[in-house]
Amino acid sequence: MTMQTMLMALVLGYLLGSIPFGLLLTRAIGVDIRAIGSGNIGATNVLRTGNKPLAVATLLLDAGKGAAAVLIARYLWGDAAAMVAGLAAFAGHILPVWLGFKGGKGVATYIGVVLALNWMVGLIFCAVWLVIAFARRFSSLAALTAAATAPLFAYVVDNQNLMLAAACGLMSVILTLTHRQNIIRLWNNTEPRIGEKQPGA
Repeated sequence: MTMQTMLMALVLGYLLGSIPFGLLLTRAIGVDIRAIGSGNIGATNVLRTGNKPLAVATLLLDAGKGAAAVLIARYLWGDAAAMVAGLAAFAGHILPVWLGFKGGKGVATYIGVVLALNWMVGLIFCAVWLVIAFARRFSSLAALTAAATAPLFAYVVDNQNLMLAAACGLMSVILTLTHRQNIIRLWNNTEPRIGEKQPGA
């Protein structure tokens, strides 16, 4: 992969990832998601508006932009560029320039990126998330658990693919950092459960 190709993949991924679907969708119904709950633009906080279809749409669109970045880059420039674009999309969602680098926490976009890089690893991520979410009803705990196991599953499922495992590992570290306040609330037993309207996310 040439430097020019890498830069184009970075720009493509970042621009797609930085589209703030949660903010755009809630604004369409006259709500600023940044003034609700945690102020986060992701699907978990959109759910706190009480509008479940809007939360689902946010989840799908945030995942979709991550997947789109990977698929478009793969089609144009190959697998290495696809991975770069996916990482850039993940970064763009968390640090969108349009919102002063204050975006979402990256869970849905992480899912979309991994599904496009290796659909089996992506499905395992979703399965782990669902099991923890249904068992404990903490979105943050589900995300942290899925992210913690993703690099291992990426390595095992994708024929010991170190690059994919490393990409998942990097996103998992960053995702853990975006959830640092959630970790504190989980420790203090003050983290809101899925669907609750209290601050957190």
